[in-house]
Amino acid sequence: MSDARLAARLAGEAGDLLLRVRDEATGADARELGRRGDAESNALLVRLLAEHRPDDVVLSEESADDPARLSAARVWIVDPLDGTREYGLRRSDWTVHVALWQVGLGITDAAVAEPDRGLVTATGEKSRGSTRPFRKRTRILVSDTRPPEFAKKVADAFDAELVPMGSAGAKTMAVVRGEADAYLHAGGQYEWDSAAPVGVARAAGLHASRVDGSELVYNRASPYLPDLLVCRPELARPILTAIATTVD
Repeated sequence: MSDARLAARLAGEAGDLLLRVRDEATGADARELGRRGDAESNALLVRLLAEHRPDDVVLSEESADDPARLSAARVWIVDPLDGTREYGLRRSDWTVHVALWQVGLGITDAAVAEPDRGLVTATGEKSRGSTRPFRKRTRILVSDTRPPEFAKKVADAFDAELVPMGSAGAKTMAVVRGEADAYLHAGGQYEWDSAAPVGVARAAGLHASRVDGSELVYNRASPYLPDLLVCRPELARPILTAIATTVD
C-alpha cells in the first residue's frame, strides 16, 4: 500500500472511530467527550502505524515526543482529533490529520478526514484543485476563537468577508474545495495542526506558507509552528503584502 493510500485509510478509520465514540457517549459532557476522542483516535493511529510502518517514527499531539524523530528519515505527523472543542460540542467542523514527512522532501503524503461530511481528502488523488464558485467578495477563513489581530485590516484591504470556523483541517479543506479563498491563522499552532492540511492543499495547487511568506518547516526540535496562510495562488502575494503592511 502506498504512503498516500495508507494516510487516507488511517484518517478515515480514525474518523469512523470518532463518530462511534461520539454516538456512544450520550451522557458525556463536551470536555469528557473530547478527551475520549483524543485518546481513542490516537491509540488507533499509533497502533496502525506500528503495524504498517514499523520502522517509521510518529509525532502525535496526543503522545510523548520521541527524540528519535529528529534523526529519522520518515516521520508520521498526526493529529488524532483536530478541533477537540468542536467535537466535544458535537459540531461538524473537526478533522483527523495524517501526514508523512521525509528527510530532504518535507511533507510528501497526507490525508485529512472530515467524518461528519463523510470525506477523506488525500494527496495522490486523480481529481485535484479547487473550482471557485462565483461570489462578489473574497472569503477568508479564520479561527472562531482566536482570529489574528490583523485579520480585519487584511480583509478590509480586499473588501473580503471574514468567516469564522473551527479546526485548521476543516478550514483548509474548505479552501481546497473552493468554498473559501484563503485561510489565515496567527493565534498559535503546532506541526500536527497544519502538516496534513498543508500537504493536501499543496497537492491541490494552493499556496501555503507562514504569514511572513517564509517556508513551513516540519520535524523540528520544537513542533511549535504558530501561523499559517493557505490560499488560492493568485491571492498569495496580495495577502502577504497586506499582512506585512498591516503588521508594520
